[in-house]
Amino acid sequence: MEISKLGEFGLIDRLTKDLRNVNKSTLYGVGDDCAVLSYPDTNVLVTTDMLMEGVHFDLTYIDLRHLGYKSAMVNISDVVAMNGTPRQITVSIALSKRFTVEDMEDFFDGVRLACEKCGVDIVGGDTTSSYTGLAISITCIGEAHKEDIVYRNGARDTDLICVSGDLGAAYMGLQLLEREKSIFYQQKDKDFTPDFSGKEYLLQRQLQPEARLDIIKKLREAGIRPTAMMDISDGLSSELQHICRQSGVGCRLYEKNLPIDYQTAVMAEELNMNVTTCALNGGEDYELVFTVPIGDHEKIEKIDGVRLVGHITRKELGTMLVSRDGQEFELLAQGWNPLRSESNAQ
Repeated sequence: MEISKLGEFGLIDRLTKDLRNVNKSTLYGVGDDCAVLSYPDTNVLVTTDMLMEGVHFDLTYIDLRHLGYKSAMVNISDVVAMNGTPRQITVSIALSKRFTVEDMEDFFDGVRLACEKCGVDIVGGDTTSSYTGLAISITCIGEAHKEDIVYRNGARDTDLICVSGDLGAAYMGLQLLEREKSIFYQQKDKDFTPDFSGKEYLLQRQLQPEARLDIIKKLREAGIRPTAMMDISDGLSSELQHICRQSGVGCRLYEKNLPIDYQTAVMAEELNMNVTTCALNGGEDYELVFTVPIGDHEKIEKIDGVRLVGHITRKELGTMLVSRDGQEFELLAQGWNPLRSESNAQ
């Protein structure tokens, strides 16, 4: 069905007619000029992400349901990175005439799945037309008590640097998709079947990232409050540089401790790429990098899915990567930067 047959409000009604709010802080959601939220005894966290077709995603190899899921999750991840609890999102889209009502239903199904998994309410948004492709803007609203919020600027000398999950897999998934896309266009064969066998994990990490609410829960249960934290959207090197710069500290990051999945290592070798470089600079992992006081060392080691990768130092010692053979190299922030002309090459 053409979207023009429904119009803006008809489309909104169709996409949101079955929404049910699950958070007490959502007093009123979709249906009026504004959503109405109540946060009388806590602090409110607000974050917004914009995703542009051709810059952040390629519809050649991501379907709209996965795109909706990913769009919501990457936004929810920002609230998690502040040690907060995500509660509501708004979803705004600009789309061209090539998209149908069914396309938007697929996209919204993905958004709803991500929100249901994280206990988040969809409370509003906007739709408009676009002449340059699909544009997505999502705002996530969360909450946290003042004493629980974790900023980027709290890391201190001797703190431990920790990372959740593994690194580089999402970037390897992107490289795999780009390779198969290139082969498809070279062969111009309608019956072409991409070769993804044995690399399903890499595709999942690229197309279906997960906000690490589970790690936040484990830290709380262990009685650990990070001193600084970010989610790894632009690459570990970039995020760690942000933490060090805003905290006024240096760091030592150990190559041998970087968590890398077997499929990531195999794919990097297949593409003749340095797997450490991929893990440090690939981006889109949406894992958490955080620092904790050295006194929490034993507690951290007991948490499944968290790896100690380094420690914070004094600022004058610089931000350094310690190689497997013990040599030190300056840690360079080479991750994703959408406003840098060469950034598309990562």
